[in-house]
Parts: sequence; structure tokens; C-alpha cells
Amino acid sequence: MKYVNSVSVIFFLGFFILVFPHAEAETIKQTMEGSLDLEINYPDSVINGRTFSVSILLKNNGWEDKQEINLVLTNPDGSIVPVDNNEIKVDRLSTSGSYGRTIDFKVLPDANPGTHFLNVLYSQVLVRNNEEPLAPASSNIAISIIVEDQPKVTIHTITPEAIFPNAQFPFEVKVLSEDIDLTDVSIQVIAPQNIEFVGEVTHSFSSIQVGIPVSITSQIKTPQENISTEQKIPFEVIVSYTDDLENETTDSKTITLILRPRTLMEITTGGGIWIGDFFIAPYVSIGTIVGIPAGTLFSIAIKRSLDKKKKRKSK
Repeated sequence: MKYVNSVSVIFFLGFFILVFPHAEAETIKQTMEGSLDLEINYPDSVINGRTFSVSILLKNNGWEDKQEINLVLTNPDGSIVPVDNNEIKVDRLSTSGSYGRTIDFKVLPDANPGTHFLNVLYSQVLVRNNEEPLAPASSNIAISIIVEDQPKVTIHTITPEAIFPNAQFPFEVKVLSEDIDLTDVSIQVIAPQNIEFVGEVTHSFSSIQVGIPVSITSQIKTPQENISTEQKIPFEVIVSYTDDLENETTDSKTITLILRPRTLMEITTGGGIWIGDFFIAPYVSIGTIVGIPAGTLFSIAIKRSLDKKKKRKSK
């Protein structure tokens, strides 16, 4: 096998990108004897029970041919095994020639989480003046790969830091799968008995693609009774899904909001204003809950009135 042309190499690299569209890839580059460049691409982390690929790219930048190029990839502890053949053989690689290939491996389901290694045993024969083969040259390269026990699914919530009685507040949940595609996804928010939800508390998705977050937004309604002290209100978010191995999995997250007494004047997240027991319709959207003293609002009202008078005089 002499060499592959540039079109084949481009196809090989494109294939590697398609295989690992979301994986964080690592690259090892080494120049072997006779200016033969070796490039190894591999994922920095893999998951128990899953398959991954390691790509090998050879390029002869020397002015002499290389022959009997061999690469053997092995895992010393037996936690990572080749799917098929773990060896690459190139009979001869001419000057300016390139060769690329991928080797598939599988992580055993009972592999211990942590750092594991793939050893790459490399050897080649330099052909002096493209006629006289020299003694084989060899080297050993270690690849470190982190094995993770389960795919990572993150649950992120966006809520006010504090809430007060007799009002509505947004409750947003974002779910992101960092490693695999999910199917049959259910997102449920469980609130305490004295908190009502406006709308649905359970949301379903047929699938969630890896690396693409989905979000839901609900409204929570606090009880009408006034309170005199702060209270901690727990909410539980439960995400159920089917992973890429057809296993049904459930992840959950608990967050706590502060239910506090309402001050004299409050601006809600929807822009409405509470003045005592009276509510004024929203006029602007504000992202957080703000308690405003009465004197501050009175000063703002006077300033706006003076600004209007100045504008009239200028006209």
C-alpha cells in the first residue's frame, strides 16, 4: 500500500469530524525518523459501555520512502478493547504520500471511572536512497483517556432569588445533554403544597440532541396569606429520559427559594408594582425582584414632573 491522495485524506478528516461532532478531541503530533509526521486524534473522555474511535494520520515529508510501517494500539488494564483490528500496517509510503485510518474501541461496562491509557507501539523502516532498507526504528506513545461512569446531563434553573406572597413569578428550567442524544424526555417540576403552578408542571420531548439545550418556563403563584418572617421553599426538578443504550434514567435537582414578607412597594418580574395590597399593571419588564422604599418612588415622581415642565418651557 503506497499512499493515498489528498482527496482521500480530506475524506478521512471529514469522517473523523462526523464521528465526533461534539466530543472534545485531543491531538498528538510527533515527527518520526526520516521526517515522517504522525498525528493521532482521540476523545479526551469516553463513557462506560460506549464505542469511540482513534484516528491515525501519516504523512511522509522526507525525501526517502518508508516501508513496513506498523502501529499497534493496546490498553494495559483491559478496560478498553478494540472492536475489530487494533493494528495499522502500511507496506510502503512514498515521499509526500499520506495515509489515514480510524480504529474503533469499546469501553467495557464495568470499567473503573478515571484515567486509562492506550499504548501506541510504532515502528518503521527507512529506505535509504529509496533503495536500501535500514534497521527498523520503533517508539512507544501513551494516550491518556478519561473514562466516565455515566453520560452528563445538566439541569439549570433560572428563578428569582426571593419571592413574596400573593404574586406570580417565572420558573425556568434548562436541560443540556453533554455526551449523548436523549429520547422520551420528561421534565417535571414539583412544588410545595402552598405554591401553585400556572400552566403545565410536566413537559415532554421526543428527543434532545447532544449539545443543544431545551428550556421550559412556568409561572408559580404564591399563597395570598401574609407572612411575618422569611421561609425557605424547596422545589424539585425531575428529568427522565432514555439514553443511547435504551436505559431509562432519572436525574433530579432540588433548589430553594426564599419566601419573604412583601415590602411597602415591590416591582415584580413582570413589571407590575405592588403598593401595599394594591397592584398596578405592568409597564416595563424587569429581570429581578426589587423592594423599593416609598420615599424613593416619591422622589422619582417629582423628578419626572420637573423634567416634563422643563421640556414644556423649552418648547
